[in-house]
Parts: sequence; C-alpha cells; structure tokens
Amino acid sequence: MLTSRCVLNIGAGLAEGPCWWAEKQVLLWVDIEASRIGLFDPQTARNNFLHLPAHVGAVVPTSAGDLLLATATGFLRLDPITEAVTLLSDPEADRPGNRFNDGKCDPWGRFWAGTMAYDFEPLAGALWRVNADFSCVRQRQGLTISNGLAWSQDRGTLYLIDSPTLNVLAFPLTNSGEIAGEPSICVHIPEDWDAVPDGMCIDAEGMLWIALFGGGCVTRWDPVSGQRLERLALPCRQVTSCCFGGPHLDQLFITTARREMDAAAIKAEPLAGGLFQADVGVKGVPADCFQVAA
Repeated sequence: MLTSRCVLNIGAGLAEGPCWWAEKQVLLWVDIEASRIGLFDPQTARNNFLHLPAHVGAVVPTSAGDLLLATATGFLRLDPITEAVTLLSDPEADRPGNRFNDGKCDPWGRFWAGTMAYDFEPLAGALWRVNADFSCVRQRQGLTISNGLAWSQDRGTLYLIDSPTLNVLAFPLTNSGEIAGEPSICVHIPEDWDAVPDGMCIDAEGMLWIALFGGGCVTRWDPVSGQRLERLALPCRQVTSCCFGGPHLDQLFITTARREMDAAAIKAEPLAGGLFQADVGVKGVPADCFQVAA
C-alpha cells in the first residue's frame, strides 16, 4: 500500500501548483488565496515564501532564472532574489470576476494556464498559452474550472482537467504542439466518489496521477484504458495537486488545502493544508521550464 508523510505542516488555506525546479532542487508551490509562493527544500525541510500583490494560481521557472506566474491580475514575472514583479499581460482584464488557476509548461517551453470564476460560474473559464515572446493566445474557452495539465511523452497529446465535469480530456496535438482537434474523454471520475479531479501530473510510464479534491487521495490512471491503477490515501480530504521531484524524480509531492474548514474540521484533519511526500515506486518526467526568446 502506498503511504505518504507530511514534510511541511504549514496549514495553507489553498496550497496548489507544485512544480519541481530542478536547477535549484527546490519545490515551487502556491498558496493561492494568501497570494504567496513557497520554495521548499526537501533536504533541509525549510520553506521560504515570496509574497505577491494578487492571488496566484501557478508558478514555473524560466530559462532566464526568474519565475513566470499566472495570477488574478494576469501573467507576471517575478525575480526570486529581489522579489521585483513585472506585469506581462492580463488577457482577461474584461472579466474581473475570474482568476488564473492551474498552469504548466509544455515540452516546447510555452506556459499554459487556465482560468475560472471566483463564483464558479459555469463555462466562464478559458485556457491560455504564453509563447516565448510573451505573447498570449487563447487555446480553449467554455471551461468552468480549468485545472490539471500534462503532456504525453511522445508530445502527441495534451491532457486537461475541467474539474466539475469529472473528466480528463485528451487533446490531439500537431508536431509543433498546437491543438489539432476536439478532445476525447480518457478518464472519468465516478460521481459516487464525492470528489472532483484537481491537479495532475504524468509519470515516466505515461500514467496520470490525479489529485482528488474532497476524496482524500491521489489516484494513478491509465489514460489509454481509462482504468484506475493505484490509490494513495492522505490524512486530509482536500487534496489539490501533485508533481514528481527530488534528485532522481522518484518522489511524489502533494499539496493539500483547508479551505472553508471550521475549527472542528481542522481538529479532525490537523495536517490539512500541509505538503506531503511519497515514494510511489515510479519516476516522473522532468518539468519543462518556460523558454524565454533570445
């Protein structure tokens, strides 16, 4: 049976978006509604925060050594040393009730991030892509809670979660990484699980690891057969996302939340909002960083 351990009992309200920064050997993660980014060093168990002027949904490293962020006020660059912030663009400035949620870089070094409405308005979200020159192009609209992203190792498929649908979508891609057609459903979370798919990552065997918010677990799925292969239980129900990291990419890092939990619920789940680590017997694939145009 797979087991995990809490490596950072931080009590985050909405920890999300873990991303392994291989160059620094640290885990990047976000505490969305606290408007801060965490940099966690598994070797020392130390965590440092960088504070931002807006809610932050996702963070990725760039080839220039700084960080690219998807936030409630658009795409930002952040210098992790000086903490200087530069606004790049706000593609949904006309939708002040929206914020960016999950995001990740593709194998071509471009940053994809999706939006959602604060009030969860159906179909109000979209999926955007930031290119190397920082131009921003909408890739998909009509999403409700754009969430986990992953790319197949052959670069032929983009996997995307729209949480309320309980589905993982598989989009066909061209050789240059453009969406080539309408998606198919490759994984469906059963309605009676009382959980929604949230963040996601892919392992070296091409299997998807999906965090189940409300379900207290991370599950491993075969995107070809649609079958669940493994389940990693956690001691808190609000499991938000996961990624592989560590020197050998053989550790699964998992973020959790304690959003809208009252004192009794926190007493029952004291580690909620913590960062967890698990040895799941399989390696991940390196996280792609954003490639800044020369």
